[in-house]
Amino acid sequence: MPSEVATILMVDDHPLFRKGLKQLLELEDSLKIIAECSKGQDALEIVKNNEPDLILLDLNMQGLDGLETLRMMRAQGVAARIIMLTVSDNDADVIQCIRAGADGYLLKDMEPEDILDKIKQVVLGRMVISERLAEVLATALRKPDRSDDNLLATLTSREYEILMRIAQGYSNKIIARELGISDGTVKVHVKHLLKKLNMRSRVEAAVWMVNKQKN
Repeated sequence: MPSEVATILMVDDHPLFRKGLKQLLELEDSLKIIAECSKGQDALEIVKNNEPDLILLDLNMQGLDGLETLRMMRAQGVAARIIMLTVSDNDADVIQCIRAGADGYLLKDMEPEDILDKIKQVVLGRMVISERLAEVLATALRKPDRSDDNLLATLTSREYEILMRIAQGYSNKIIARELGISDGTVKVHVKHLLKKLNMRSRVEAAVWMVNKQKN
């Protein structure tokens, strides 16, 4: 989406943080905030009438928290890329959010320039994790009872090609372009390979594959 303007929904119950983040994002012509709110329930209503390309979602909010909001959005078929932007560096929070379908997990204490850079990476189809949490995630997703070779052997050659590109952080649109197939076909393959790998999200599959390649 490098030549297009990415639309953004901000969901955070701290007005001061929203204001600062809004000022940061407005520095980029390629990013446009179309809505903001302080509650998960409000966010669910907003995405029904708007189709943002990216959702920046706080984790710890009163009422419907960020994790439940994320789960409900994915259950409703929300296709937007979703980044958790939070103060929580709790291992369990990171794992649960990634497995629930988040495309990234960033900490609010990062440098503003780094947050902006990560957001731009997600818009381009990459997955993003705060550096100090990346190893935590890789370790947590490493399942000692899984046979990597046996799991990979269950994939078709096309599914394997797509998994390799998911591990590189490519979006379905970019994968489709590279392989000369439709976005819908890629989506079907991703669904099948996740089922075979017994994983719930593409980010989980990506981290698992990257970790395997390192071994």
